[in-house]
Amino acid sequence: MKSPEASARPHQHSRSRVIAAFVAVYIVWGSTYLAIRYAVETIPPFLMVGTRFLVSGVMLYAWSRWRGAGRPTRTQWRDAFVTGVLLLCCGNGAVAWAEQRVPSGLAALLVAIVPLWMVVVDWLRPRGVRPTVSIVAGIIVGLVGLIVLIGPRTLVGDGGVDRLASVVLVIASLAWAAGSVYNRYGSRPDSALMSTGLQMITGSVGLLLVGVATGELGALDLAQVSFASWMGWLYLVTFGSLVGFTAYVYLLRTVSPAKASTYAYVNPVVAVFLGWAIAGEPVTMRTLAAAAIILGGVAMITISQNRAA
Repeated sequence: MKSPEASARPHQHSRSRVIAAFVAVYIVWGSTYLAIRYAVETIPPFLMVGTRFLVSGVMLYAWSRWRGAGRPTRTQWRDAFVTGVLLLCCGNGAVAWAEQRVPSGLAALLVAIVPLWMVVVDWLRPRGVRPTVSIVAGIIVGLVGLIVLIGPRTLVGDGGVDRLASVVLVIASLAWAAGSVYNRYGSRPDSALMSTGLQMITGSVGLLLVGVATGELGALDLAQVSFASWMGWLYLVTFGSLVGFTAYVYLLRTVSPAKASTYAYVNPVVAVFLGWAIAGEPVTMRTLAAAAIILGGVAMITISQNRAA
């Protein structure tokens, strides 16, 4: 008969992995804002994102096969394609396109409605999960914090708001939420790394096709790509994709979509403080107040999910 200590070890190990995954998604994905800023200086955005995920996906697929993972089935490839296109092509790709037409503050706010979409999609799916009052309250608090963080001046920028780009951002957020929920309940390999690799490979195909269709291939000059852009791209491949996205897919398997999506509230806070530490951008009292509100919303969602578990 196992001792209580031995019986607790698997649970503790699982809990430590979940915590590590949240740290990766919160901190690493928050830092990718700065890496993307340098990467797209001399690399067209769709090709940059597409090659980033293609390289990461092939690496994860090869590693998983080498570690003994079986070949994915046709159904798993199909579901990975649906997830990859929703998350990476319709999600990340659409955001990259829209940010050329709207202020980054407005883009950040509209993308931050992912947790709301996540709860709605998870509720409306067959045999869906109805959100509790605490989760809805946590989402609202998080959105209020983001509004305080961004501020009205940043939202409107110097001119009018591009309505088409705003609609695209809302659709991109919905696509990301739908892909996240579909990934949780769709057919996938037992290996989380293999599952992530399949999604990256299929999603990158869509991104690269969009890049070629929009003429980015002709605009790419490898000789003119700066060292900073290469370093930004390399960081996105290793930390942003291999570490961050893999951690996110793992979280989708182990926690609720609402809890996994709390990264959308924390990432802007991380990005702001990294901008202050690295790029010398100022951090005001409003920033500190907004960070406290945002983290409070995350805590409300997390505590509610823990009580329900």
